[in-house]
Amino acid sequence: KGAALVVAPTSVCNNWFSECQRFAPNLRPIFYRGKERAALLDNIQAQDLLICSYGLLQQDASLFQAKHWSSIVLDEAQAIKNSQAKRTKAAYQLQGDFRLITTGTPVENHLGELWSLFRFLNPGLLLSSDKFSQRFQTPIERDSDYNARQHLKRLVQPFILRRTKNQVLQELPSRTEITLQISLGDGERALYEAIRQQALEALEKDSDSEKDAGHLEVLAQITRLRLASCHPKLVMPDSELPSGKLQALQELVTELLENQHKALIFSQFVKHLALIKAWLDQQGILYHYLDGSTPQEKRQEAVEAFQRGDRDIFLISLKAGGFGLNLTAADYVIHMDPWWNPAVEDQASDRAHRIGQQRPVTIYRLVAENTIEEKIVRLHQQKRDLADSLLEGSDVSGKLSSQEMMNMIRDEV
Repeated sequence: KGAALVVAPTSVCNNWFSECQRFAPNLRPIFYRGKERAALLDNIQAQDLLICSYGLLQQDASLFQAKHWSSIVLDEAQAIKNSQAKRTKAAYQLQGDFRLITTGTPVENHLGELWSLFRFLNPGLLLSSDKFSQRFQTPIERDSDYNARQHLKRLVQPFILRRTKNQVLQELPSRTEITLQISLGDGERALYEAIRQQALEALEKDSDSEKDAGHLEVLAQITRLRLASCHPKLVMPDSELPSGKLQALQELVTELLENQHKALIFSQFVKHLALIKAWLDQQGILYHYLDGSTPQEKRQEAVEAFQRGDRDIFLISLKAGGFGLNLTAADYVIHMDPWWNPAVEDQASDRAHRIGQQRPVTIYRLVAENTIEEKIVRLHQQKRDLADSLLEGSDVSGKLSSQEMMNMIRDEV
């Protein structure tokens, strides 16, 4: 019926190309990339499938707006969750007969993200952004309004095909999740407490002045506490204090390698991964590494090598490698620092626990005792998930307010 467009994160584009060749040989997959890429849009025709990254869609937005597609697919569509972002606006302006999005995390933080996805899919279904906030988002997130939630659920459900892993992958081996509580040493504990007190003083100084501490200021202090929970060097580069978390990881990795296991190690902080790399280098343990600065070709080479059995450890930054990778050679996943939303962690763990996995998968989450990390993990149960409240009908939890985050720093949660 005409040319089709797939927009995906750069890391997933190669998957689309290879899977298309395997499962839809009648289609002609074409990468939209390179200096002469604009010419591809002029010559595209029926049965062509153009595969484009979100970055290039944003960069060449005016060229894409002028083209009409038979089908448009946005993969990992949480990429357009922010309705004000340039890439999202570029997606809104695409012209096509049929639109489809795929995402494992339709709501990561708040309902405004769901509105943004539906603004692309069915403009107007969920009203304007202001009216949506007034009629649905505020009543549901602030007041836990059951009727508003049911009304929204009825609106969106006819357009959602939800396929949980249990429904479609019943042949997958088991998955075990273990939270390891890590005790901090006396020096590390004292450093953490000093940073917590500094955070409180800085934020309360703001509230004593004309303005209250803003959301971003509180978040910045929480990030510093999260770094202190991981390793003293992340907040004090010259520190010689040992890290309880790194010691626990060293014991875990040594044991896994002795028993012929392969592991993926995730962290949200590239500097944290650098400290882990330093220890692996010191021990002579070979590993693969991937973060946001890794070129696409190198990513693919590392993934293919790991899958072939080359090296037993793969260090990955959560944002760069939390989706779009097939790493079933690993049967262990280690999360070095908990993320606010468990769905994001689950997506990362699914790099190993997916089609093609033959062995049971064990997922370790390392959590520093009596720190902000414990409070984040406690929120996981509430956050599993804002999406579930619409898709399954369970209770809702909204985005954390500045005051709620302040209470976390004060140890009041």
